[in-house]
Amino acid sequence: MPEQLDVLVICGSLRKGSYNAALARMLPQWAPAGLALRPAASFANFPIYNADLQTTNGFPDEVNAWAEAIRRADGVIIVSPEYNWSIPGGLKNAIDWVSRMKEQPFKDKPIALQSAAGGILGGSRAQYHLRQSLTSIDAILFGRPEVIVTFAPQKFDEKTLELKDAAAIDLIKQQLAGFDKLIRRHSPKA
Repeated sequence: MPEQLDVLVICGSLRKGSYNAALARMLPQWAPAGLALRPAASFANFPIYNADLQTTNGFPDEVNAWAEAIRRADGVIIVSPEYNWSIPGGLKNAIDWVSRMKEQPFKDKPIALQSAAGGILGGSRAQYHLRQSLTSIDAILFGRPEVIVTFAPQKFDEKTLELKDAAAIDLIKQQLAGFDKLIRRHSPKA
């Protein structure tokens, strides 16, 4: 049996009732046996990136810890909503902070993206912009299948926030299985 892979799950939303946070919490139950998924620490308290702040004070402890969690992981899944047709500001800020590090944590790191949103595009524009940002810092992006949960209010239980849409769950399982294979192609554990 292959060694279990450590996968960090980053949620791009800070909202308690977020569909994306709910999706991120449910991923471990759909992951293949070879993937151990764990949540990333929140980036809620990261200061807004400012090169002067970095030069004067260095990287904040929370940013260093977040970067180290990414470095330790065999792969990363980012589950994020779309804000104004793009990446939520807090998530983009967190990526901007760690992108300035000498030992870039996203470099050569397999990354899968997921999103859930109320509309017909389901966060696809945010995923497109994440792909651009992560490509610029040499991440290895998983291609297909893409997980874009459209019309989220109809697919998540109103009270429990559990994803109840069978087609979406099947797609997520397919993505996680494919992501497992991608990580193993790039991991020393393979």
